[in-house]
Amino acid sequence: MDAHQYCQERAAASGSSFYYSFVFLPPDTRRAITAFYALCRELDDVVDECHERQIAETKLDWWRAEIGRFAAGVPEHPATRALLDTQQGRNAPVALLLEIVDGMAMDLDYLRYPDFKSLNLYCYRVAGVVGEVAAAIFGGPRSEDDRDIRRYAHELGLAFQLTNIIRDVGEDARRGRIYLPQDELARFGVAEADILNGRSTPEFQALMQFQFERASAHYESALAALPASARSAQRPGLVMAAIYRTLLDEIRRDNFPVLRARVSLTPMRKLWLAGKTWLFP
Repeated sequence: MDAHQYCQERAAASGSSFYYSFVFLPPDTRRAITAFYALCRELDDVVDECHERQIAETKLDWWRAEIGRFAAGVPEHPATRALLDTQQGRNAPVALLLEIVDGMAMDLDYLRYPDFKSLNLYCYRVAGVVGEVAAAIFGGPRSEDDRDIRRYAHELGLAFQLTNIIRDVGEDARRGRIYLPQDELARFGVAEADILNGRSTPEFQALMQFQFERASAHYESALAALPASARSAQRPGLVMAAIYRTLLDEIRRDNFPVLRARVSLTPMRKLWLAGKTWLFP
């Protein structure tokens, strides 16, 4: 199978909202971001699908070596071969790609996070860095706005990951994971047992409202940081922001049913939001 076809099928099969932000891109940019997305999916699946720590560690070490081969121009995996085959993708910073691997490895060591500072490092590695690489792919040549664009990408990636954490509280709990900071559980009087057993108490609702407000603030910070001159190039990120903020609002409007259900938007609604945002970024 052709490397780009592999990445396209990987992205389409995931059902992720990110797929909808690629639809309107020029072909070359779409191939680059699809390859990068496929790479991220491969890394994410290592921890999600490997139930033995040693196997997961071995696979992540293989990916570290594969990123080294990518840097040397001789990658082996279809995702990295496709990334190297695109003008925007071949310049993806190797140090940032390795940060993503390190973020995935944190899931092997941490089932709980004591505070938001420690969670923030995880979010930076698995989402903020992803945002920075994606923004570089979308943005083309370097410009005087690069610092603001990197800040926008970091804030937006953090907002996406916080939205994921809110959406997946119940699903993560069934895997024995709680990403909500431990000190915040204590502050709101939420017992771990309530989360692990799917009990939505008034205290849990208050805790989730706090998480909602934090995520919303990061969306606002991201959009405020994006220079007006970069809005057109960064439309894929703005599409994702529109989809994810709508999802976040849906979760809140439904009173945070996340312990028992996984809230999602329909494909048609995602496509409508994508088209609307693309035309009026």
